[in-house]
Amino acid sequence: MAELVGWAQGTDGATLYRTFLACLALVSTMSCARAESGLASFYDGVSASGEMTCAHRTRPFGSMITVTYNGRTIRCRVNDRGPFKKGRVIDVSTTAARALGMIDAGVVLVSLE
Repeated sequence: MAELVGWAQGTDGATLYRTFLACLALVSTMSCARAESGLASFYDGVSASGEMTCAHRTRPFGSMITVTYNGRTIRCRVNDRGPFKKGRVIDVSTTAARALGMIDAGVVLVSLE
């Protein structure tokens, strides 16, 4: 804390506060850049039978996404674009939906990394 006080000498409080808020915004943006949460649904995937794949609007093809729902976590590979339904962040293959336990629910709230 003494280092911070020494650094802040000669700086008015408003400038120091704005600098702190800018740094805080930058750190929170960097740490959450790849994390999202939202609604997920499932579809019959276009990959080999039994493979856990997903459709995402922006993640690169071939990248792996960790999907968590209701205490279950899976990793699936992006092989398609979508979902095209408003409010949804990801569509997972039927195999991935079974692994997550979301078949009966249909649309669920998930977190992605």
